[in-house]
Order: sequence, then C-alpha cells, then structure tokens
Amino acid sequence: MEGIPVTAQDDARDDKTPSATAAGSAAEKVGLGFTHRQIMFTMSGLVIAMLLAMLDNMIVAPALPTIVGDLGGLDHLAWVTTGYVLASTVATPLWGKLGDLFGRRIVFVSAVALFLAGSALCGMSQDMGQLVAFRAIQGLGAGGLMVGVMSIIGEMIPPRERSKYQGVMMAVMPVSMIGGPLIGGFITDNLSWRWAFYVNLPLGAVTLAVCWVTLGKLPKGAGKARIDWLGAALLTVWITALVLITSWGGSQYDWDSAQILGLVALTVIGFIAFVIVQGRTAEPIMPLRVFKSRNFTLAGGVAFVSGFAMFGAMGFLPQYQQFVQGSSATNSGLLLMPMMLGAMVVSLGAGALISKTGHYKWVPVAGASLVTVGLGLFATLDTGTSKTVTALYMVILGAGMGGMMQTSTLIAQNSIEMRDMGAGTGASNFLRSMGSSLGVSLLGAVYTSHLTHSLTSAGAAGQSVDASVSSMTPAALKQLPEAARHLFQQAVTDGITALFTWGAIVAAVGVVIAFFIRQEPLRSGAKPEAPKADAEPVPVAG
Repeated sequence: MEGIPVTAQDDARDDKTPSATAAGSAAEKVGLGFTHRQIMFTMSGLVIAMLLAMLDNMIVAPALPTIVGDLGGLDHLAWVTTGYVLASTVATPLWGKLGDLFGRRIVFVSAVALFLAGSALCGMSQDMGQLVAFRAIQGLGAGGLMVGVMSIIGEMIPPRERSKYQGVMMAVMPVSMIGGPLIGGFITDNLSWRWAFYVNLPLGAVTLAVCWVTLGKLPKGAGKARIDWLGAALLTVWITALVLITSWGGSQYDWDSAQILGLVALTVIGFIAFVIVQGRTAEPIMPLRVFKSRNFTLAGGVAFVSGFAMFGAMGFLPQYQQFVQGSSATNSGLLLMPMMLGAMVVSLGAGALISKTGHYKWVPVAGASLVTVGLGLFATLDTGTSKTVTALYMVILGAGMGGMMQTSTLIAQNSIEMRDMGAGTGASNFLRSMGSSLGVSLLGAVYTSHLTHSLTSAGAAGQSVDASVSSMTPAALKQLPEAARHLFQQAVTDGITALFTWGAIVAAVGVVIAFFIRQEPLRSGAKPEAPKADAEPVPVAG
C-alpha cells in the first residue's frame, strides 16, 4: 500500500492535480487518501476492539445480582459499574491527547493491554472492595478503546462519508449487545460469574495482534512531547469528588455534613484549577478551543444525556427482570434484545440517511424525545407488569439511544480541526462517560434509597427482609416466604420506578439541548487547519 496523506493541504493538492485526481478515482480514494480497501482492512481491527469493549459491559450486567450475593455488599452494587465508568471517564481525554501526540496505534494497543490486565484481576477478586478497584483498572484501559476507535475513524474518513463506514461498525452491535447478555447469563447460570471477566482475555489477545498489524498505516505522532499530567491530576480530583457527592450525599452522609460540603468545595476548586491549567498549557488534554464551537458543546450535552440514560437502563433493568419478573440471568439477557435491536436499526437507518442527505439535526432531537418517552414508560412499572409490555418500552428506549449516540460524535468531530481530532473526540467521549458515571452513581443511590425505605416502612416484616438485602440473590429470594418475597419485589419495583423517573427528567433536558444544534454542512474533507502563525507549538522534552 502506498503512503497515506493526512493533511488538509495534501487533500487540497489531490483535488487540484488532474493526475492525482485520476489516480484517486481509480483507487477509490475516500477522505484523506485512504482507499476503500485500506479503510476496510484497518476497520477489521477496530471492529474486534469495539466488540471487546461492548461485550464487557453487556456480559457483566446480568451477573451483577449473583456477584453481589456472592461477595456481599448491596451498597457497593453501583460502584461495580461506577468505578469502571469513573476511571474510563477520567482516562478518556488523556488517551485521546496521547493519540494526537504519539500516534494512534501504540496508544490504542496500550489501552487494550491495560483493559485485559484489569479483566484478569476482576476475575480473581475476593471481595467487593477488590472488584471495585480492579474494575477501575479495567476502566482506565476501556477509556482508550472507544476514543481510540472514534479518533481513528475520524482521522481516516471525512464526516460526509463517515456514516457509510459506521454501518460496518454497527454490524458488531447485534453480536455484542444481543450476544453479550446471553453469554453473561449463560456464564452466570452454568459456570461462574468470574468468567464474565475471563472471557475478555482470548478475544483481547486476538485484538492486540490484529490491531498491531492493521493500524500500521496510520500516521505517526509528533514524537516526544510534554504530557499535561497536572491537567490529568486535576481532572481526576474534581470528577472523583463530584461522583462521591452524588454517591454519598443523602445516604452515607447528610447533604449538609462536613464530608459532603468538603467534597463540594474540592469539586469547585478542582474544576476552576483544571480550566485555568487547560487555558495556559501548550498541550492540554482537553483544549478549551474546541468548546468555542456551539455545535461541539451542544453535541457534548447530548452525549452526556445519552450516557446518563443508557447506563441507568442497562445497569438496573436486570434487577427488576430477575427479582420481580423471575427471569434467570440468561433470560434477563434475552429480554434486553428489543432495546438493542431498536438501537441498532435506528443507528443504521439514521447513518444511511445522514450520509445520503447531509442533514442530521432531526436525529438527536428525535432520539432524545424517544428516550424521554421510554424512560417515562419504565417509571410506570409495577410488580405485575408483563415481559411483553417491558419489551415494547425497550424498543422505544433503544430507538432513542440509537438516534442520540449515532450523531453526537459525528457532530462533534465535524466541528473541530484535524489537529484536535483525538483531544476533541476524547472530550466528547469524556462528556458521555461523565454522564454515565453520574447516572450510575445518582440513579444507583436513588434505587438503593427507595428500596431500603420501602422495606423499612413495611414494619417488622420488611425490616427482617432488609437485614438480608446485602446478600440477596434471585435463588435466595425464591426460598423466602411468599409475603417476604412480595415485600422485596415491591421494594425493588419502587427503586426502579424512582430511578427511571429521574432518568426521564434528565432525558427531557437532552431534548432541549438537541433542539439548539445548528444544521451545518458535513465536511467532505479535512477541516482546514489554523494558519501556521496561530498554531500552538508542540514542546519537545529536552
């Protein structure tokens, strides 16, 4: 394969030179000089990496009730996901910037390796504390998977053509989102929940090998450069403090307690310091200039809401399905299929329409509206709601998610320069991850609070059930007397409906945000870089 031009100037030179134009046509050039064959070859590695990232989330969800029952600690249920998402959130912009500086391949492969190390450690956990800590390590690697895939695609393919090739990436969704819960449920029912983590290892080994080969044609980075470690540290401080506020406030500590007020102060001070550092450092992990684009900022808001809604639905629906509807772990995975199919169909359909027409504004508006309706419908669940009814609600929610997730990254990447592709994509994914992290912690706190309140308000009978909540499993629930079992199922339902009520309110805010996105032309080539005189120098470590 020939060398791959990557700059806007090279792209413009191809347009002006007849021989280059003819050669590009003959080679089916797309975007910045990649042929269709080169793109498909490179994307083969990305598809496997995307499958790895998606399978992890989907496999673990059906196993959570059994994990909590085995290791104990219902209060730590949300942190199994929160620890993962929080670490991923903090790491995402750093991985994106590292890719800009040192090239996508080495950074992306390093993220995969760290993810696999965390997976192995999770499988060996002996208590909930260890599992949460190892999930954080896994999350640090996962932060580089999604931003790596999106940055690589963003660098290879211009926005107007990108939706066509995103269809290839979407082909992995039915495998991961439908197969993941099935695999996770089967593992939980027939093997051990630990294999929900070990299963990542063989797939990850293939990912490492394939990506090292297929990503070899990507442009190399600038070489040695100063890393914004201070910015990364400040980002970690204020994000962690914010998540602790949402997790501990009103449950472990009163909202006006010294601990919560101290965390609030730490969040505010850390955030202000982070913004100051990002504005003054030469190579910030999150360049503030990308937020000068109205569409970039609004697309980030849509990404935040989509992350909040998605993890709220995926993380806690299995609780209702297994404890209230009586489904096994395997069947609870199957019952999530309508949501996944709805997301897949809408994502593929919206991508095809956007690529054909260039119009995208209606997609996030419609998606956020459907998510709001879907979450609102889930807020009406009771202990007698049938699986058919919940499946219909899932189709609506899934369709909305497909619309929101399909366009938020596309709009964000269309609004930034190529020099900021990694950092800008990282910032967009950071906002989605932050929404997921806050969504899991906030909605998890709402769920636990309403569940325990429902039991304690039921009197002595409820309090006796509450004493065994931390180690409750679907199998243990079946051994309880009918009255006690009904009390616990009602408490789970109360927690679930409260959770989805708040989720619907947040999704409604997403509708408003999406409405203000401007319809701007999708680029057919690279966004022109800033003039050389205005470009920021890349300091080289001495």
